[in-house]
Amino acid sequence: MKKLLFFLVCIPILSYSFNDNVKDITYYGMDFFIIEGSSIADSLKESSYDRLPKSYKSIVREPVWNLSKSSAGLSIRFISNSTSISVKWEILNDLKMNHMAETGIKGVDLYYKNNNGWEYVNTGRPQGLVNQALLIENMNKELREFKIFLPLYDGIKTIEIGIDSNCEIKKPEKSKKKPIVFYGTSITQGGCASRPGMVHTNIISRKLDIDCINFGFSGNGRMEQPIAELISEIDPLFYIIECMPNMFPANNVTNNTIPLVDKIREKNSSAPIIFVELFISSTSVLNKKEKENRDEMNTALKIEYDKMTNRGYKNIFYIDSENALGSDYEGTVDGIHFTDLGFKRYADYLMEKLEELKLL
Repeated sequence: MKKLLFFLVCIPILSYSFNDNVKDITYYGMDFFIIEGSSIADSLKESSYDRLPKSYKSIVREPVWNLSKSSAGLSIRFISNSTSISVKWEILNDLKMNHMAETGIKGVDLYYKNNNGWEYVNTGRPQGLVNQALLIENMNKELREFKIFLPLYDGIKTIEIGIDSNCEIKKPEKSKKKPIVFYGTSITQGGCASRPGMVHTNIISRKLDIDCINFGFSGNGRMEQPIAELISEIDPLFYIIECMPNMFPANNVTNNTIPLVDKIREKNSSAPIIFVELFISSTSVLNKKEKENRDEMNTALKIEYDKMTNRGYKNIFYIDSENALGSDYEGTVDGIHFTDLGFKRYADYLMEKLEELKLL
């Protein structure tokens, strides 16, 4: 009896994930939605879902190029009056990790826009390289705006939206707001959110209804000149530099911080640049050496920040990381990478600090 009840309870859940054959569904490709989270023209990329232009393949280090194939921070947006929404997507690598849910690595998240902003609907759960899911059905037939966040740690080859065959789908207007540019590490890329919508860049994007461009490169967010050159060509609301977890030892902070700013300022003389301290890991509370390293790193960043302000650099800001994830150390999966709780707390913390700095 227990097995039968378990089976009956699971039937509707499984139908949302795998079975969209119950309806007459037509699928539509990128001519019917817009891609958000990138400022680089499709014509300059190997794939529309890449995060770097193809010209950078010979400029950046190989790990950075490979990570740029992950679609972290990218989303697609469309309008439809369909009573159901399905999705087909094919990924590049079918990556697996032992500390991050596959839904975050290579799944997709559906949101819709209501009067209170963007609201979560459902997640497309991956089954392999080629995936298909019915995300919602039995809606009223009325025009709604939808957004689907793309995988954080895998790349997209193709994605198509399925709607009722007798309904319409169309592109919405592109936002005219300036984007926010994030440059950082595995945390910026989304490690280890349980689903794409929960990385802080996507949380902030929804809350502000603004594009957030994610240049997070796992293990490789090192304040490097090629990325500085690229982001200098963007005209953002501001830049958030959260590279500190990848900058050890402290001399890398000393050597790279001011050159990063100088490179950005060559083409963008005024956009605010915000540096975020190295986070307090749960293990550094007891590990004395780790705490010493962290303090040394943050001291180095503060010294470089003070140098810039003393030299008259304009619109450079510094955000400390104390209590960025709360005071209970429950915000990570491994002492470093954030859980959904950590990302939610960090997003709220950043927005609070940005408001205090009068940048929002």
